[in-house]
Amino acid sequence: MLEVGTKAPDFTLHDQEGKDVRLSDFLGKRVVLYFYPRDNTPGCTRQACAFAQNFEGFRRQDVVVIGISKDSVASHLKFAQKYDLPFILLSDPELQAIQAYGVWQEKKLYGKVSMGVVRSTYLIDAQGNIERVIPKVKPDTNAAEILDYLAGKSDK
Repeated sequence: MLEVGTKAPDFTLHDQEGKDVRLSDFLGKRVVLYFYPRDNTPGCTRQACAFAQNFEGFRRQDVVVIGISKDSVASHLKFAQKYDLPFILLSDPELQAIQAYGVWQEKKLYGKVSMGVVRSTYLIDAQGNIERVIPKVKPDTNAAEILDYLAGKSDK
């Protein structure tokens, strides 16, 4: 995982519409960059829907929300349409951003060890530096936790 204060690695990935999106396109704005394992799984769906439900709060503060997984552009489009997700989903099948941000890690499930995306969130400041790192986030509370932080209600 990257540390607070370091420069956020730039990347160019395709969004759910197939358009190129670069992190550096958002310099001058704060960005919530959340990494999740897979579209349409229970935890990932709850997390995405929580961001959608809280999206107006992020928009009011001029904060960009971007979700990243290794799913395809087509999968992201279906996921976004199914749950009416109003934010950017980026496809990272080559693990470009996933590895750059240190979220491709060993995971254990039912005693089986495999590599995968560890659900993690970064808040990037307007200058493109990492302002906050939230490793191993809880899908249901991730969006609200970030909004509380942005509102000054939380410092952790």
